[in-house]
Amino acid sequence: MLLGILKQYGTKKVKYSLKKRKKLLRVFMTDLELAVAPMHRLCKKAGADRVSEAAAKELAKALEDIGVKIAKEALDFAMHAGRKTIKAEDIEIAARKIMGK
Repeated sequence: MLLGILKQYGTKKVKYSLKKRKKLLRVFMTDLELAVAPMHRLCKKAGADRVSEAAAKELAKALEDIGVKIAKEALDFAMHAGRKTIKAEDIEIAARKIMGK
């Protein structure tokens, strides 16, 4: 993806208009639903001194996968209860089921 952008705009310094900057930012933000900076903070909170960008992105992908599984399970619980709205209790139950607690 980055390679395509570099080919499109070139590797030399170019002044981008605000519109183009927002477009470039959107391209990179759509890869992950979760931001990378909080992943760095989570790893540091767990005791890491340094965290690579690749590790933070991989953690974001893993957490996103787990989050989608929990959300799908919570949706099943809500639909079973005759609701269209997922409530906190649905998430709690689904998280316990998915995480095995």
